[in-house]
Amino acid sequence: MLSVIEILKKNMRTLIKLLPLISFIIPFLILYFYRNTTGLYFSFEMTWKGRTYYLFFIWLFFLETILGWDKLQPKVNALRSIRTIALALAFLLPTMYIISSNYYAFPSKAIVDWAWQNKIDQVDWMPLHFEYLILAMLSILIIWLQYGTSGLKSVSISPVFMVAIGTIYLIDNLYRYGQFTPFQILVPTTAQLAGVLLNLMGYTTQYIAPGSSNMPTLYASNSNGSAVFSIAWPCSGVESLIIYTLVILLFMKKDAIPWWQKLIYYAVGAVVTYVINILRIVTIFVIAVNKGDWNLFHNSYGQLYSITWIISYPLIIIGSRLLWGRIKSRTRTGKNDLKKTKEPLSPRPSQSQLSQQEPA
Repeated sequence: MLSVIEILKKNMRTLIKLLPLISFIIPFLILYFYRNTTGLYFSFEMTWKGRTYYLFFIWLFFLETILGWDKLQPKVNALRSIRTIALALAFLLPTMYIISSNYYAFPSKAIVDWAWQNKIDQVDWMPLHFEYLILAMLSILIIWLQYGTSGLKSVSISPVFMVAIGTIYLIDNLYRYGQFTPFQILVPTTAQLAGVLLNLMGYTTQYIAPGSSNMPTLYASNSNGSAVFSIAWPCSGVESLIIYTLVILLFMKKDAIPWWQKLIYYAVGAVVTYVINILRIVTIFVIAVNKGDWNLFHNSYGQLYSITWIISYPLIIIGSRLLWGRIKSRTRTGKNDLKKTKEPLSPRPSQSQLSQQEPA
């Protein structure tokens, strides 16, 4: 027992820095292992309007904490100060909210009733959207209480990420079926490119331009069957591009890369993210035409395409820069060796000088 206490005392500074992360891991574990009794249950396996992105939030939060470890200095010094008491209560708030909303229907039932009265589509999803936004606000409060305003600069991407996901889900509920036109701009191009790729794969396709529903329709068929889907902005790559932008901003904020190289890296990554989303749409059509469970892929596994790329891309940048650094180093070494070989040799002594040096 004494040894455990001694270890805690030695690592108290580290533990204090990890407390904000722990304050969110606990409620997420409760959600994962204990099914709620309100009927508002959303699986962590669902990447569309589910809780998979909570895991992504934890990863971003952890990454920001590690990258800014030296800069993050806790503001809490005295145990009985007002700030310490407020921070201790803030640590409990994420767990309290998750338990209250998902196991005692407060305020989730009030949110559903409000959505129902305002004739909002899919009212059962609304508590989840507000859950993302409320947890984002709580994370900002915890970071500010623990580290102050400077801490928010170091740990800012993960709360913004949660706000972005909650806002995307909320917009989709408020403006169903592609009615949010600013995000719908990419959809026709995405649908047409997906049709081109399906044609190259041997499928027969037909593209129908957006009508009154503001959504383009794509039809695909082969000898096994056919499938037809109207495509809204959540499937056009907007969600993936927002997540990609937040992650790459975190990476570039911490790395001393020249600004013009950052622009190139961002542009290349954005194009690949968009293309990967087209491949996700193509996969949905392939599964549907061949009588597979396309809905399961759409809701649970489809976003893993872009998430895998988004996580891998910063590592690819790091690896490419290390490789380029080694190539430049070897090139410089080769040039230096070449200079040495071209240096003029010292003149050879004449015959008279040699004869003078010979012993009598």
